[in-house]
Amino acid sequence: MKRLLSLAMPAIFVLFAGAENVVTNVSVENLRMERDGGHICIDMNLVLSELDVESNRSVRLSPWLHKGSDSIPLPSVDIHGRRRYYYNLRNNSNMMVSGKDRMVFQAKEAPGRVTYHELVPFQDWMDGATIRIQRTDNGCCGHVLLNEHGDVGMYQDRFFPDLLYIRPSASREKRRTLEGRAYIDFPVDQTIIYPDYRRNSIELTAIRATIDTIRNDVDAKIDSVWLKGFASPESPYSHNTDLAKGRTEALRHYIQQLYRFDDVTMITDFEPEDWAGLRLAVDGSNLDHRSEILNLIDSDMEPDMKENQIKRMYPQDYRFMLDTYYPALRHTDYKVSYVIRTYHDPVEILAVMREHPQNLSLNEFYIAAGDMEPGSDEFTEVFETAVRMFPDDAIANLNAANAAIRQDDLAKAARYIEKAGNSPEAIYARGAMAIRARDFKTARRYLTEAKEAGLAKAAETLDELEKRISYSPNNKTN
Repeated sequence: MKRLLSLAMPAIFVLFAGAENVVTNVSVENLRMERDGGHICIDMNLVLSELDVESNRSVRLSPWLHKGSDSIPLPSVDIHGRRRYYYNLRNNSNMMVSGKDRMVFQAKEAPGRVTYHELVPFQDWMDGATIRIQRTDNGCCGHVLLNEHGDVGMYQDRFFPDLLYIRPSASREKRRTLEGRAYIDFPVDQTIIYPDYRRNSIELTAIRATIDTIRNDVDAKIDSVWLKGFASPESPYSHNTDLAKGRTEALRHYIQQLYRFDDVTMITDFEPEDWAGLRLAVDGSNLDHRSEILNLIDSDMEPDMKENQIKRMYPQDYRFMLDTYYPALRHTDYKVSYVIRTYHDPVEILAVMREHPQNLSLNEFYIAAGDMEPGSDEFTEVFETAVRMFPDDAIANLNAANAAIRQDDLAKAARYIEKAGNSPEAIYARGAMAIRARDFKTARRYLTEAKEAGLAKAAETLDELEKRISYSPNNKTN
């Protein structure tokens, strides 16, 4: 069983549009915010080449990490004009000392780019926090001449556990079937098809459309057509046997005249009287003697005796059944069986998926996804189309659940995971979903179960989860 591994997403940042000119004449380049154990590592270049600081002024650039009512200041970068710089030196101002709280430059000696690096102890609120740069210009006597700020980017702590996509077994043969039911009218006691008789043109057109749908697909080949005719119970059983058999043969002959089927097997069957269809109709009715008629239908009587008993004992109900239910019991069920060729090229598979997704096997959907970026919309679309084609398949549901988890659509993932079975990989996926929901107690339970089932990746993810919880004290009680 081969797995397609979707790697965990590291902590990431989102660079805001316009961050290249975050405050007047100051821009930011190469911003990086990454989780490193119990810290957030912040790296960026502050571009000062356009900054012009007058001799008697100072400019302070103060980065902040903030979210809602929570915030934490980061070391500032101070640039002093010539007079302000020497004035502060003469007065032994602590503003002139570079250290853990600031970097200090004289304007004419300030670099064009300041490399900024800072480690901040991680706290839970920092997931989704924004980096803000504030520019404050001071003149004589500490007068504030300019005070503005701009947001640079957002940090997102996205612990995505590795997701395990299962490769389905390759199908030796892709066999499909289209089915239908035709209500062809025949003159009384006849077995000859008249295409223009009553609604026969509509019914025969539907059969041809079913066959043509397959014949027009260059990748499909019909190998058998199955027909089964049914009659209604109002005549003697022996006569109905002849009618059901003869009318089925008539339809077979009609189809063979329309199509030149090479290497196609025509299979016919018949059922003299459709008592199952009659029972279904009566069961859903409000006939006066519904229960009694159902008991007769379910009895071990011979068919002719059943029909005579219903007719004799409940004549009004029988007349209603004869007029309303019996016509629908005279029908022919058909199945057209065909085989589809195998696809190997991901590009071709995607083209087929757009037009004829029913032609693909689960393994072919997997091949297409393996050529894409996990988490992308196209990647997710492949697995969602696969599960739509195979709604009850455990592997299809597991892979679709993983794709939904990757996009943080946990409601959709939960629907798929219900039908994913109880393989170690499915149990692991439930643990991964719980991690994304920050339900760490449930995540531990599922990951431990998957680990005990022999899934090595579960042990790795469980270890990583414990590390992350240890870095975030508020999570320890979860």
